[in-house]
Amino acid sequence: MNEKEYDRGLGIKTIGMREWYTQSAHYNRYEASPYEALDALFDEYELGKSDIVVDFGCGKGRLTFYVHNRFQVSSKGIEMNPQMYQEALENQASYMQKNKQKDGFIEFEMCLAEEYEVEPTDNLFYFFNPFSVQIFSKVIDNILLSIDKKSRSVDLILYYPTMEYIEYLETTPFEFLNEVKVPRMYEVNDNERFLIFRYEALEDGQFVR
Repeated sequence: MNEKEYDRGLGIKTIGMREWYTQSAHYNRYEASPYEALDALFDEYELGKSDIVVDFGCGKGRLTFYVHNRFQVSSKGIEMNPQMYQEALENQASYMQKNKQKDGFIEFEMCLAEEYEVEPTDNLFYFFNPFSVQIFSKVIDNILLSIDKKSRSVDLILYYPTMEYIEYLETTPFEFLNEVKVPRMYEVNDNERFLIFRYEALEDGQFVR
């Protein structure tokens, strides 16, 4: 399926890019993760019903709807731009009309990423280069503070990862777990990949997620 067909199947509208000309250089333009890339990632990285996915800089919410539809997991989108947030809510209304019977919840919150209060049940965080490494480091600090309060294993997924993000994570307790290349796209551009990092909590010697 192409992008339009995928959107139509979910009952949403997420295609296109949007530049922000009046805001801080710390926050990047809107561009949804390609469905082809998401298919490649989640063919290798499966989610469980107890997972709660948080997408920072969610825009119109594509990732949020995708994981809910594919895995019936709960998902949250964090978006600072009022127009994008409103479009995500409109997409949510149309999506739910087509997917009333699925498990899990969908939520959107309008706030700066670094001001989002990480909840003790959040355990998977997605980033498609939504902001500068300065903002990224603040978000990671908030995630680690949440882990201190409620011990659990947490995964970070970086799409089209920057060296600044990768180098920063090397200074944190998160460890590299896996790389997923987007087959056809990676042949043209070797940035077309996902990197997964994990903070692993152990309880009685067993992996806890």
